[in-house]
Amino acid sequence: MSRKLRLGLYALLCVLCVPFVFPTWWMVTSSVKPISDIFAFPPALVPSRFDFSTYGRVFELQPFGQQYLNSLYIAAVVTAGTMAVAAMAGYAFARIRFPGQNLLFLVVLVGLLIPSEVTIVPLFQMFHTAGLTDTHWPLILVPILGAPSVLATFIMRQFFITLPGELEEAARVDGLGRFGTFFRVALPLSRSALGAVAIFTFLHSWNLYLEPIVFLSTPSKFTLPQALTQFVDAYGSPLWNVQLSAATMTALPILVVFVLAQRQFIEGLAHTGLKG
Repeated sequence: MSRKLRLGLYALLCVLCVPFVFPTWWMVTSSVKPISDIFAFPPALVPSRFDFSTYGRVFELQPFGQQYLNSLYIAAVVTAGTMAVAAMAGYAFARIRFPGQNLLFLVVLVGLLIPSEVTIVPLFQMFHTAGLTDTHWPLILVPILGAPSVLATFIMRQFFITLPGELEEAARVDGLGRFGTFFRVALPLSRSALGAVAIFTFLHSWNLYLEPIVFLSTPSKFTLPQALTQFVDAYGSPLWNVQLSAATMTALPILVVFVLAQRQFIEGLAHTGLKG
């Protein structure tokens, strides 16, 4: 590729990325603008005056630090639990032959076709009967045993299918059983797939909105997506600059993590389509 063609391609890519980058830039810059400048037209790319006091008000109006920790630990637990369940289930579907294997895997995949809105009422009744409403247990158990885990299981199964059978044969020759083969051979080789599962599971849990507003009612137990809706004035109107400050603190860490780990995410997804 010639130098001119390469520069033209880079210029085209820069233009195409504007619709994706501009909303994030507008959110970050508007969080330090006066309210009167937020909805100015045309929008200013750089604030005329920087006002960082809104970041302090985020913690004054809500227990935002506690809510941040709630989202962080719930997402971490859900990610670890989903990785464990998906890795074992994916390995079983890929490497262990048993009657009805394909039919059972098809039944598991059907879970991806059921919207969460369909099951939220029976789930609420179940957790309410168990006395677990207004706790974080529903936000942990439902994702681990629900649709995110199904997709993770599919990704792990597709990865384990691509592993050469000779690796398992060599492990059996060395005296390893089924669990030893999984933990010492298959699992260490699946780091790229596990990385992809970890990223999208963490993002899904971090951005979860419907389940928190259904199961939680105490502000100190809220997660961040639910907390972002609570920054309003005495008349119920949004405090836009404060809300955008909270949204910026919510989004930027995840954006940084995704940028740093995007290679493993792409590699993990690429391995899922090599073999059926």
